[in-house]
Amino acid sequence: MIHANGWAHVADMDPLIEIGALLKRHGGEGTCETPVPGLSLYRASTPTEPVPLVYQPLMCLIVAGAKHTALGDRLFRYDVGKFLTVSVDLPVCGQVVEAPYAALSVALDPVKIARLILEAPAPASPAASAGLQVNAAGPDLVDAILRLVRLLDRPADIPVLAPMLEREVLWRLLQGPTGGTIRQIGLAESRLSQINRAIRWLHANFAAPMQVETLARLAGMSPASFHRHFRAVTAMSPLQYQKQLRLQAARTLLLSQPGDVAGAGFTVGYDSASQFSREYARLFGAPPGRDAARLRASPQAAFAVA
Repeated sequence: MIHANGWAHVADMDPLIEIGALLKRHGGEGTCETPVPGLSLYRASTPTEPVPLVYQPLMCLIVAGAKHTALGDRLFRYDVGKFLTVSVDLPVCGQVVEAPYAALSVALDPVKIARLILEAPAPASPAASAGLQVNAAGPDLVDAILRLVRLLDRPADIPVLAPMLEREVLWRLLQGPTGGTIRQIGLAESRLSQINRAIRWLHANFAAPMQVETLARLAGMSPASFHRHFRAVTAMSPLQYQKQLRLQAARTLLLSQPGDVAGAGFTVGYDSASQFSREYARLFGAPPGRDAARLRASPQAAFAVA
């Protein structure tokens, strides 16, 4: 049972209640980085509008409220006791739909995952798994996360205990329902890592012309195999992925440099101002100039939490 205030109230959810109290004590509205390396806190007191953002590899546990995340044509809902796993950089659209909302994330470091895999090797799936997954958090994972978050009350313990507890969290993830995907993050020649090489190129060169053959060569795959695995991971084609990156970059430009709509479109790679305006309005719900003016007048409209 969940109370009207959004906090769980059953005996087996007590660890989530304690985590929620720690988040309330140590995190403010929005995103809060912490002294624990890789640990971030998120809170929202009211529902938010849909906000485009780029998720980086992380595990995110929800302790209050609920959120929707759209990836390509797929919609994910996650609420209390669920955790989100992101294995590659993904352009998404997120919206808090139930508040108060509270969550935390732990970064997924490929090097740290690789060290664990070396100590406990197991065959990895040859296929590229979906880059975003939602599952119920088991008690062992929640307990490890709780002990990690408790370090916020004991900052002197962080240098010694945080690496050990982060390692336990990663181990629990490796043993859980997303273990195959987590392993692929740490394996240099996994399908996921191959796709990630192409994703990194897209992020660094999103304004440049893009050819699938070039990306496939970076990933070490044939164009047909690359296209299939890329869509399996990101739920979109390489061209759609590039378009999301371009439009999100253009929105940031328009917020910082208002007025030059055509210039923003050209900077992010559009040759046609009309195509830029049309695709921008399709993603953000309004033409570039009007959307940027709305965000400047109401900054909370661009508020995003994980």
